[in-house]
Amino acid sequence: MRAQLASAEASAAHAEQDLSRATRLQAAGNGTISQQSYDQTQADARAAGAKVSELRAALQLEEAGSRAEEIAGAEAELKASEAGLDLLRLQIDQGLLRIPVDAVVRSRLHEPGDMVSSSSAVLALALTEPKWVRVYVGEPDLGKIRPGMAAQVFTDSQPDRPVAGKVGYISSVAEFTPKSVQTEELRTNLVYEVRVVVEDANDALRLGQPATVRLATGTAP
Repeated sequence: MRAQLASAEASAAHAEQDLSRATRLQAAGNGTISQQSYDQTQADARAAGAKVSELRAALQLEEAGSRAEEIAGAEAELKASEAGLDLLRLQIDQGLLRIPVDAVVRSRLHEPGDMVSSSSAVLALALTEPKWVRVYVGEPDLGKIRPGMAAQVFTDSQPDRPVAGKVGYISSVAEFTPKSVQTEELRTNLVYEVRVVVEDANDALRLGQPATVRLATGTAP
């Protein structure tokens, strides 16, 4: 920009010199220069001067940098773009499925690409922590069991490696013995559900696996 201004100033100086000579010739009145040539010389000098003024103003703008309103406008556009980016990230984040704890997928209720609402179940999960075993206790033995009582859980696959646990829940409502309980004398009796929370560090127990729980009062299937 400075080089262009210097070139324009040189051209303007040369045009001023031509205009000065043309003015002297016209003043002599001897017909050496026509009125048309003189007018053209004046126009060239004015154009050269205007070009210098234009380039000088442009150079000042370049040296001063962007104007305050241009900077403010650019900052506003940047903030709008950042807000749009944050919205897209939020929408992507809301599309992810999350649970607060580790779990095992038991079944998939929807296929990839299905449209679901925010209240629709997508997966059926089984929590891995805490892990517990459901047993049923008859009414005569109910008073012998208390929360926190130590227990041992035996499985057919590892009968010599019991898993330690403790009573974590005792139901206050009686129910009929489920058919899955393989104890003939209790099939027609009312029993109470008891949950034994186990410390299965080796992940020996499996979901739905039959087990025998031994408490201090005896064996409860």
